[in-house]
Amino acid sequence: MMTSQNTQQQQRALLDNIPDLKDRDCRYLAVNTAYLEVLRMPEALVLGKRPDEIWPAEIAEVYLRADRAVLKSGRRRRYEETRADSSGLPRWFETIKSPIRDKAGRIIGTVGISRDISERKAAESELIKSRAQLRELSNYLQSVREAERARISRELHDELGQTLTALKMELGWLKERLPAEPTMLRTRVERLVQIVDQSVSDLQRIASDLRPMILDELGLASAIQWLTQNFSERCPLSIELSLDRTDVTYSKDVSTAAFRIVQEALTNIVRHSGASSARIVARHSADELQLEISDNGRGMDVTRSKREQLGLIGMSERAQHRCEHLRPGKPHSASWSPRRHNGAGSSG
Repeated sequence: MMTSQNTQQQQRALLDNIPDLKDRDCRYLAVNTAYLEVLRMPEALVLGKRPDEIWPAEIAEVYLRADRAVLKSGRRRRYEETRADSSGLPRWFETIKSPIRDKAGRIIGTVGISRDISERKAAESELIKSRAQLRELSNYLQSVREAERARISRELHDELGQTLTALKMELGWLKERLPAEPTMLRTRVERLVQIVDQSVSDLQRIASDLRPMILDELGLASAIQWLTQNFSERCPLSIELSLDRTDVTYSKDVSTAAFRIVQEALTNIVRHSGASSARIVARHSADELQLEISDNGRGMDVTRSKREQLGLIGMSERAQHRCEHLRPGKPHSASWSPRRHNGAGSSG
């Protein structure tokens, strides 16, 4: 048989899972034990009061805003909040605030149900921190890789290039002193000269692919112009390039990131899009550089796995390294917009 004491215990157990009940004036009608422990106030001093009468202003504002929104809309609201527990440690709570209606359907108050999500928030914080560390590692590895590419490019150009040039000169000296007969010997020397010429051409191409000297010597605009011309000559792709300004200088990091993004985008277009033409637009707005790359190909398959989108991921990582964003377009465009181009300025 159910006794009055049992009924009261059940009511208290139910209420302990509900932080608060309020009327239409946002006054507390009931609060649970945990709520009172956080407030460090007896129940008698809480009931009949509004949040702004017992909570600090910033917390009270959150509660009142949620209560009034629910009372006005008649729909429940979900929000997250943080506050200190009885020991002073910060805790996170997820609260769902719902309207209370009478038999006629009129809203007569609100009820809040909260759950402690501190562990989840701590896990999310650790995940964000871990991702930030991985991104920093990725940025560092990219910087090291670019420095290594620049070093190898210089060595190829300076040392191996000089060696090939010297070899060509020696072959030329030898050719001038060869007798007219037998012709086979002169033919073989001429063939060696052609091989050296081709090796010099290949060396210049490889060195430029590693790190084009024009990027460091003449800047981003000239480097992009050289890159588009190079792609047009090597691939069946017509590229339209629009630069609103060519007199702006950038920091080395921004120049490298922008150049590599354009290079990767053009490579993807040639390899995957089946396009016959592409367009690159570089615009400046305030302290931003905006790059937009589009083509007339088949577009991007957004359903492909991440593994199949490594080029786009690489571009995104380069963009995020400079606090920028990359937006894949539909069906066949992408735009990149650095928030700031450090060290940028007009010449003259």
